[in-house]
Amino acid sequence: MLRLFAEEVDVSRQTVETGRVRIAKVTRARDHIVDELLARTNVEIERIPVGRVIDAIPAVRDDGELLVVPVVEETVVVERRLVLKEELHVRRVQTQERFRDTVKLRYQTAEVTRIPAQQPAGRSEQPAGPTKPNPEGT
Repeated sequence: MLRLFAEEVDVSRQTVETGRVRIAKVTRARDHIVDELLARTNVEIERIPVGRVIDAIPAVRDDGELLVVPVVEETVVVERRLVLKEELHVRRVQTQERFRDTVKLRYQTAEVTRIPAQQPAGRSEQPAGPTKPNPEGT
């Protein structure tokens, strides 16, 4: 009789620590120049005496850059009548000026440091150093 032999294999898995990673989030600040054109509207008020008798209160008129606000008063005579005492002419004057200032902008980077696992004597692998992204790329 002839004996036959066969090999068998038993496969299993186990977790092996190959190293650790430390991540530190760092907030930094950098100077950034703000250069913008600012718009401003100033008003000039001019009082125009009128002194005209009117029948009804006039409406406020907007003539583009000029806003006319009527000012009325009642006067007592033998009869009551409205007298347009004056008008306020409000003129809009647009100006522009250049605004330039340096402001602090904050940004964050992640610093990753690899910490190797405990290595048996004789193996010498260099750990990866900290990595820092370019702050100007954000």
